[in-house]
Amino acid sequence: MTPKTFKIKSFGCQMNVYDGERMAELLGAHGMNAAAEGEDADLVVLNTCHIREKAADKAYSDIGRLRRDDGSKPLIALAGCVAQAEGAEAMRRSQMIDLVVGPQVYHRLPEMVAEAFRGARPVDTDMPAISKFDAMPVRRRANPSSFLTIQEGCDKFCTYCVVPYTRGAEISRPWGDILTEAHALVDAGAREIVLLGQNVNAWTDGNRGLADLIHVLAKIDGLERIRYTTSHPADMTEELIAAHGEVEKLMPYLHLPVQSGSNSILKAMNRSHTAETYLAIVDKMRVARPDIALSGDFIVGFPGETEEDFQATLKIVDVVRYASAYSFKYSPRPGTPAATMEDQIPRDIMDDRLQRLQARINQHQLAFNLSKVGADSSVLIERRGKLRGQMIGRSPWLQSVHVETCAELGEIVDVTLVAAGPNSMTGAERQKVAA
Repeated sequence: MTPKTFKIKSFGCQMNVYDGERMAELLGAHGMNAAAEGEDADLVVLNTCHIREKAADKAYSDIGRLRRDDGSKPLIALAGCVAQAEGAEAMRRSQMIDLVVGPQVYHRLPEMVAEAFRGARPVDTDMPAISKFDAMPVRRRANPSSFLTIQEGCDKFCTYCVVPYTRGAEISRPWGDILTEAHALVDAGAREIVLLGQNVNAWTDGNRGLADLIHVLAKIDGLERIRYTTSHPADMTEELIAAHGEVEKLMPYLHLPVQSGSNSILKAMNRSHTAETYLAIVDKMRVARPDIALSGDFIVGFPGETEEDFQATLKIVDVVRYASAYSFKYSPRPGTPAATMEDQIPRDIMDDRLQRLQARINQHQLAFNLSKVGADSSVLIERRGKLRGQMIGRSPWLQSVHVETCAELGEIVDVTLVAAGPNSMTGAERQKVAA
């Protein structure tokens, strides 16, 4: 008797969410069903992240909690970037793990589950070219906003980052394969597609780049919105910037991590941009699309960061006025150059800087949301709210918007944004305002 039901728990980035969806489809194609909410599953897949130390620790903590009251446990698969980084060592760290599968070979998951069920403890962390997509079933279900991975890996080798070691070199999926999956997603109900990649704007197929792909995707009937993440400043081409002003379906939102406002820290991070070149890109984006909402990533407490360096980060936050941003304390990852650098920053200093940075980011985020009060907007309905008749969706600027409406999931409704909070907006359907 082989496993009949499964659960997949994904940690970390949106690419892990996409990978989790694809693994679920793969297991479904092999006769397994997703376990109902609250029910035990025969197989649990922990799709892990290795960017942050706490994410890895959380995965191992979750493994321990999978043991049932009677002492039994499900079959446990460790997948994702922790699996890639630790390989067979993960099994020595936790005897509860039955199989380890890296992010480039998860198409082998059904085969490895069968091996584990027969008593083996298979480990596969090979890193071939992106052949896994060829083994995936056709997309038959889609969320209103659906992810589509077009690029994996990274050649940038930032000194703090494990991605080049866990996801491998930059590889782009072929043009035709992307279009085929995009059409399948739209046929399955997607109204918005979010293109994913570790460096998504490094995607290329011959002479064609991300801007060319966006122009073609915009011609798909039924696809109403296009987004992409995560971008690297080094790959923001003039053509891609121009596309934000040329393609109506490309939403006015850009996630463009800078990490620090200090040029000396950026150099130590091996980031290829300076604060000045980054801000020049921001200026060009705002010329191409004046209403663009900008998002970013920041690391505080990188080895050697002084208070002056940190003040430069606060300055760039004030100059850009981010609509949203993610900020983290530096976390040394084994095997990365930064982990052995001198002048590691004490935890209490990192804590203080992170609090100050997040306060500044939150200030600008609220100001951006308040600036949209009174604006007419469209909202893609993605889920039901807690109140009767309440639905929640996303504005073009990626704000979460609560609206009372009879619209169903996947519909796009026209609203007037009538109230703003730090993390969400309230919208009123325009016909209700007119009445």
